[in-house]
Amino acid sequence: MNSGKVLLGVLAGVAAGAVVGILFAPEKGSRTRKQIVNKGEDYADGLKGKFDDFVDSLNKKYLSAMNDVEGMVSKGKSKYETAKNEVDTIVAQGKSKYDGAKNEIA
Repeated sequence: MNSGKVLLGVLAGVAAGAVVGILFAPEKGSRTRKQIVNKGEDYADGLKGKFDDFVDSLNKKYLSAMNDVEGMVSKGKSKYETAKNEVDTIVAQGKSKYDGAKNEIA
């Protein structure tokens, strides 16, 4: 099971327990509603913090992946240039041999 889902389930359970506990507490309704609102704000702030951490984590993973891709592209370009230079050298050598053989025949 995903740890994020477990954490979300635990937070939901804690929130539900807190709300039920406050509702059954022997206090005035206005005070109870104020406590519910305060707890809701606390949980919303906590959830916002978790969401921000999650977004930061995704951003770091994205940047890491982009760096990996850029490295692979750079290696690919380097290998392409090396292969191209080798082919150019072989073609030049072949042309030189061809021209030499052609001059010997003529």
